[in-house]
Amino acid sequence: MNPRCKSKKTCASLVLEMKTLKELIAFVKAVANDERIPSQDKAILLGLLALILSPVDLIPDWIPIFGVMDDFVMIALVMDYFFNHIDNEILLSHYPWGMKSFSRIRRVARGVALIIPNGLKQKIWKFKPSIY
Repeated sequence: MNPRCKSKKTCASLVLEMKTLKELIAFVKAVANDERIPSQDKAILLGLLALILSPVDLIPDWIPIFGVMDDFVMIALVMDYFFNHIDNEILLSHYPWGMKSFSRIRRVARGVALIIPNGLKQKIWKFKPSIY
């Protein structure tokens, strides 16, 4: 048994988390390489993801409420783009998990997207969804 794992359950959980992380990375790479998504949108998404993962924040986390809000708004923007703005056909062509999780995450994304002003979304996203 791996010395980092205290039990078989912990090891199984760690393996599942690593598998999910690999799938998430593959998903982001596939979307980043999709020609149907405008280059400007890809650049903004990758910049937002870099800011979310970076230890450097726009507003330091030690500032009450506002410190965490910048991260939350960036996550909300990414979720809104993936699950509310981009066409489902494009997203599902790369989505590695099942429809049940897609529906669940999309429902959460719609709720989270309510905090983002529509004017901001219109300024940063160039993708125009299909009318069909």
